[in-house]
Amino acid sequence: MKKAAPLPSHPSFIHHLSHSPEGQLAALGAVLVLPGLIWTEVLARESGLVEYCSLAALAVAGWPVMISAFQSLVRRRQLNINVLMTTAAIGAVFIGAYTEAAMVMVLFSVGELLESHASRRARQSIRDLMQVAPEEATRLRGSAAEPQRVPVGALEVGDRIVIRPGERIPMDGVIALGSSMVNQAPITGESRLVELSAGDTVYAGTVNGPGALEVVVSRPASDTTISRMIRLIEDAHERKAPAQRFVDRFAQVYTPIVAALALVVAVGPPLFFGETFIDTSLASNGWLYRGLTLLVVACPCALVLSTPVCIISAITNGARFGVLFKGGLGLEELSQVRAVAFDKTGTLTEGAPTVVSVRAARCHDCGGDDCTDCNDLVALVSAVGRRSEHPLARAIVDESVHRGVETYYPVAANVAALAGQGMVGQVDGRHVEVGSHRYFDESIPHDADHCRHAGEAAAEGLTPVLVSAEGSYLGLLTLSDSIRRTSQEALQMLRRMRLKLVMLTGDSSQTAEKVGSELGLAETVADLLPEDKVEAIQSLRNELGKVAMVGDGLNDAPALATADVGIALGGTAGGTDQALESADITLLGGDLRRLPFALKLSRVAMNRVQTNIAIAIGLKVVFLGLVIAGLGTMWMAVAADVGTTILVTLNGLRLLRTPRPERTFESA
Repeated sequence: MKKAAPLPSHPSFIHHLSHSPEGQLAALGAVLVLPGLIWTEVLARESGLVEYCSLAALAVAGWPVMISAFQSLVRRRQLNINVLMTTAAIGAVFIGAYTEAAMVMVLFSVGELLESHASRRARQSIRDLMQVAPEEATRLRGSAAEPQRVPVGALEVGDRIVIRPGERIPMDGVIALGSSMVNQAPITGESRLVELSAGDTVYAGTVNGPGALEVVVSRPASDTTISRMIRLIEDAHERKAPAQRFVDRFAQVYTPIVAALALVVAVGPPLFFGETFIDTSLASNGWLYRGLTLLVVACPCALVLSTPVCIISAITNGARFGVLFKGGLGLEELSQVRAVAFDKTGTLTEGAPTVVSVRAARCHDCGGDDCTDCNDLVALVSAVGRRSEHPLARAIVDESVHRGVETYYPVAANVAALAGQGMVGQVDGRHVEVGSHRYFDESIPHDADHCRHAGEAAAEGLTPVLVSAEGSYLGLLTLSDSIRRTSQEALQMLRRMRLKLVMLTGDSSQTAEKVGSELGLAETVADLLPEDKVEAIQSLRNELGKVAMVGDGLNDAPALATADVGIALGGTAGGTDQALESADITLLGGDLRRLPFALKLSRVAMNRVQTNIAIAIGLKVVFLGLVIAGLGTMWMAVAADVGTTILVTLNGLRLLRTPRPERTFESA
């Protein structure tokens, strides 16, 4: 299997520790306290020098923590982690546990550095993978078209740039001259060469092959497709999943409750039962020590980190393989999906239909390119279709160009789309209607012969498009749209995941059944208007639970918005821009096999989240019991918290590399 771009190497935690001011202070604190710890704990000896070293370590390693605690308590009146740790450390000094006070602060500082390093690594991975567009470009200026190297920020829409063989393409644009093979890995996630020539679109960050290209810039540097993808993923990192919001709320309640419990433990037994408050001979025997240790246990570092490290790592991994999550909500919701609904055109099919036949009402047999009536029918529909981006309209416009009749009529005026049914417009003063078999059955009279032809076309899996002018039926065109090469395999993979699969389409039942039969889809729902698709999604949700809707991001907005998870299929040659805006998740490159990978990734990610939460809370409960029983020490508690933080961090960061797709993906 072809591999996605490898994860870039990042500075290690040791590098981060040694090059940040906080890391240097923590390292110095460790150097000061470790000899004293060995002297007192391992060799069981006492020395006044140990106390001084411990106090110095506490001051050095704890300085950033204490400053933050002061700001939180005095300025914001908040009881945060830094306040708890500072209180515990100062209390330990008060009862003479100098070494433990220093160890608490050193280990806590290391834990905080580990947390920031993990977050930085996960976030930086996506920027390193995607910030690949060159900073300069070769612009052609003047009548002599002399090449000039300029920053990409100086380029304007309409400028012509030269892309030499082997160069990275610096801007989004349209090829004006030349042809080449282009590696679109930064956009699609796969190192696959795509043959492009004049008129095709190229994207910033992709790599030109053996041919030289002249490209007309179509977007400013700040709005290229890859720039928008970067912004999308960075925004996704900030959008919290429900599990993460739950953990944050839990931590907000947990911390003050345990802090209050620490106060009760410290003063309750001495006050009501005559127990020892401070044991001058052995500090750990006093109840004040136990209360201070509970403050350390109240620190929710591992718990707070348990969820975001998984979410961010999973989003980053998905982006490496062309799956863009808009946030943690989409990731979590996808893991719970029980049914997936698919639009047909542009999703299960290529979305690039072609005209198969033309039947003018006055021409019963020919339908050829030299038939005046049929050519006139194509030209008339093309005049209306030029105002539309619908795939069927584009196909008919292309057919008019092929027949050389694209200029027979002026572009239609007052064009309006009939949602899910067709479109109408004024052409040369005539009211022209172009629509589906269903629309004409309900609105426009047409003869039985053409009704039969429309039914036969639908039974063969073709799409009939009927035409009228001023209420008089003029004829029909039939169009064919081939099934995507990856659709069948993707559906097989989804069936193995025990998901219910349904196709929702506005086409006739005959067309839907034909396509469904080829794909092995047992359930198809046809003749649907956009509002009908919304009702179908709601019905699936009521029956099974969470539902995902997969569309091309162009014509599925209501259904995508209604589904628990809206998934848009964005190809590099069409739907990427709209898909980036319209759905919770975007599958780049036109390969439906990214969907099973996205589902697997979401399920693994949420399993890791649950595991991390269980580890973090479970160890807190264990240490609560140990401390109250007098069996847990302060430095053991903070060491356990740091150890748990390391454990949940490493478990979450595994999502940067696993799971991986089962198949090589294709580019659109």
